[in-house]
Amino acid sequence: MNAEQMWNKFVAENQVIETEYQSWAFGAAADELAELVLRGIKTGTASAYPLYEKENESLPKKGDYSVILNSKNEAVCIIKTTKVYIVPFREVRGDHAGKEGEGDGSLEYWRKVHVEFFSKCMAEAGKLFDENMPVVCEEFELVYKP
Repeated sequence: MNAEQMWNKFVAENQVIETEYQSWAFGAAADELAELVLRGIKTGTASAYPLYEKENESLPKKGDYSVILNSKNEAVCIIKTTKVYIVPFREVRGDHAGKEGEGDGSLEYWRKVHVEFFSKCMAEAGKLFDENMPVVCEEFELVYKP
């Protein structure tokens, strides 16, 4: 099922009036992270703020719907954003790391994998990662799985 098909099914089954949604896959390990969402373990994500600026892309906001895709661009589930805040990388807290549900759920694990991931993404955009870089922290709830 593709994103549009899943969205249409969700709207029909839940009498949702909202017509806008995003569709995207988690950057590092799309299949593994989507599975964590389906299992109720992953309820948060983080992204590099400078990349939103570079792409002139709007930031996520509370109430946004997203169709989560796997590595084959197939729709896996739908989430709804419940909270968005921006902090420097060095100020991301352990409670957010736990909501991301990756590894052992610790802040130390989160920092290790996100330094690697953000460094790669920033380099691809011709920018440098540093620990003062603003990070968009997003929390969400799973609202639909087929």
